[in-house]
Amino acid sequence: MRNSSFLLMLVLSIIHLSSQPSSATRATLRIGNSLSVDNPDDVLISNSSVFSAGFYPVGRNAYCFAIWYSNPPCVGQNCTIVWMANRNEPVNGRFSKLSLKKNGDLILTDARDAIVWATYTASLLRSKTPVHQLQLEDSGNLVLLDREGNVPLWQSFDYPTNVLLPEQNLTRNTPLVSSQGNRNFSSGYYKLYFDNDNVLRLLFNGPFISSVYWPDPGQVSWEARRTTYNDSRVAVLDSLGNFTSSDDLKFLTSDFGKKTQRMLKVDHDGNVRVYSRKKKGKWFVTWQAISESCTIHGICGPNSICSYSPNKGRRCSCAPGYVWNNDTDWTQGCVPKFKSFCNESSDTKVGFLHLPHHDFYGYDKDYSENTTLVACKKKCADLCNCKGFAYRFNQDKGSFDCFPKMRLLNGYSSVSSSGSIYLKLPQANLSHYQIRTKEFNPLPCPPKVQEVVLQRTYLKSHANSTLRILLIFASGLAGAEIVVVFLTWSLIRTDSNRRHAKGYHLAANRFTRFTYAELKKATRNFSKEIGRGSGGIVYKGVLPDHGEVAVKRLNEVNQGEEEFLTEVRTIGNLNHMNLIVMWGYCVEGKHRLLVYEFMDHGSLAENLSSDQLDWTKRYEIAVGSAKGLAYLHEECLEWVLHCDVKPHNILLDSNYQPKVADFGLSKILKREGLKNSSFSRIRGTRGYMAPEWVYNMPITSKVDVYSYGIVLLEMVTGRSPTEGLANTEGGDENESKLLASWVREKKRTGVPMETWIKEIVDPRLTGEFDVRKIEVLVTVALQCVEGDRNARPTMSQVVEMLLRHESEDP
Repeated sequence: MRNSSFLLMLVLSIIHLSSQPSSATRATLRIGNSLSVDNPDDVLISNSSVFSAGFYPVGRNAYCFAIWYSNPPCVGQNCTIVWMANRNEPVNGRFSKLSLKKNGDLILTDARDAIVWATYTASLLRSKTPVHQLQLEDSGNLVLLDREGNVPLWQSFDYPTNVLLPEQNLTRNTPLVSSQGNRNFSSGYYKLYFDNDNVLRLLFNGPFISSVYWPDPGQVSWEARRTTYNDSRVAVLDSLGNFTSSDDLKFLTSDFGKKTQRMLKVDHDGNVRVYSRKKKGKWFVTWQAISESCTIHGICGPNSICSYSPNKGRRCSCAPGYVWNNDTDWTQGCVPKFKSFCNESSDTKVGFLHLPHHDFYGYDKDYSENTTLVACKKKCADLCNCKGFAYRFNQDKGSFDCFPKMRLLNGYSSVSSSGSIYLKLPQANLSHYQIRTKEFNPLPCPPKVQEVVLQRTYLKSHANSTLRILLIFASGLAGAEIVVVFLTWSLIRTDSNRRHAKGYHLAANRFTRFTYAELKKATRNFSKEIGRGSGGIVYKGVLPDHGEVAVKRLNEVNQGEEEFLTEVRTIGNLNHMNLIVMWGYCVEGKHRLLVYEFMDHGSLAENLSSDQLDWTKRYEIAVGSAKGLAYLHEECLEWVLHCDVKPHNILLDSNYQPKVADFGLSKILKREGLKNSSFSRIRGTRGYMAPEWVYNMPITSKVDVYSYGIVLLEMVTGRSPTEGLANTEGGDENESKLLASWVREKKRTGVPMETWIKEIVDPRLTGEFDVRKIEVLVTVALQCVEGDRNARPTMSQVVEMLLRHESEDP
């Protein structure tokens, strides 16, 4: 095996040396010379070797003349392309060349000398032969220089494709246009450009429609913090990561100041991102224009809805009542399963399906202000070509507006989206369509990348037949070694699988299964308690692979291993930045333990009495914990009720960002089981429990909303709902009622807002506070603790109210 390894290395070294730049590799191309696609060594390399320019393969027998990052070196089709001359018209893999003519023209010709691309520099020059050479600079700019080498007579920086390099200007005449895909470099549908109002925008320019989607087209320029009062129309990203634009768009990359490679790119998914990497490192995103990817236009086709989840990413699904037009390409959208309402013979009665937190951009017909829902439904029903309508509250005018939709394009769903969509569907089948859009199955796979293929045939070259024989021989030896290595690895893997009973293994749901002995050792025999609840006690531990962890030792229950693992897998599908992350579990005999990430600042309950939680942090904690609960209630496929929302179960990380914890095995049901849900016992903590628990009423997600409202009141007032109430009659309900009633009394009509707020706010916090934000927290909290559960908002509505008021801050 040692001899074969040596031979393999020898052959690979020969191949490597044969592929290294020869004397043909150069930094410049002199006038009268050419670069040939037939010679792999015909490449221009910048002085620092950071960039290379040459023929780059884009498909079978298809090449483009391109510039790419070459430091660190890249191989084959794995290079980072920053510019292409002929992205929409590749040339043949034989006889094509790039030539610098004596008249100063730089031309790219195909196999039969047909001009595919040219600079036509000669027609712009006064003297006969001012051009001296073509040079690739260290900035990535390809330039035509005069004899002195000082004046760029033509440069690639003036004709960008989809990438803007540091110090390269983006101007009114140099828009960036995305590619079609990761491996399809032809021009795509997304463009970053300066419009006629001098504002830098993103445009979806599809085959049938076009629309601007960034900045938010619903805002005027100054609301988007842009200005039209400029005439230069120029933007630039400097080498430190500072982006400035003449329309006042400014940002710093997250790695600002570091000496790294950077590029701003309009990606094929319609987003603009800045990528950075250190030497020999990988590219990573240091800024992006759009955080909610589903608001990008053209992502999904007509009559479909874009949705996003952290664990599944972005996906498209047909709107209720519609089916895929082509189930292998979601850009073609969906078609209705019902007949058109505009048929003369149609007498179908229509109904409307309510989709909260959904929107379809544009194509409104006879927009109406201050309209009732009934009137809006009638207007859409009377218009045969109306597909549905948006119904939103206009906060500035204090009324609801109606937007009948003639087309359903750019649809998306998001908890942060205000308003609702009412789809127009046949009344007879309306109940059949009562399905959440997010539960629609996504496509079996994303659209395949279309390979660029040129239908041309050439005689095969035999110039390297000897090298190929050596390669085949070496490959055979390498294959034999791979077989031996694979068999050895299989034996090791089989042996490691046998260790399952003694140690731990990775479960199919990406969790680590620990042994009880391991967790006992990690927690030093469960010596350091950091929290407890009705479900069990939490201990601090240290694991070799995870560092500090929180280990929850569940109370002994008569639950089988299979049932426990099923619920653990369900928890594994929950993935949200405001939910605690589970790393593993243990199930041995009667032992049931869960291993979570460790939170540096403990629980909200521990921090309420400290001076670290100022009013800004408290508001952020209120928003974050509401988002986590909204995700549990509405965004995961299983219906998860927390049942014990309280400050002790809201944990704070090193940046005081909240994460809802202890939702583990509260109550997990399939969504179809909502109406038949039952609880064998009362769950929760005294003082935070909703009246439904006391009066044995049906339990819904509104019990969590009630508990959340009590938490908000405690955050504002600093008073526990059980403080001084131990001797009251009526139990849990009266305890929380007394705190809410006390706040309502202080907020009584006629008392100035500043007065009652000063009376209820936590006296332990000194300094200034935002009166408006506290009013919002109190208002939301009192809605959440309404006795009638139907009067309480949903958690997604809570998020909407908090974010709306937060965005209104100056």
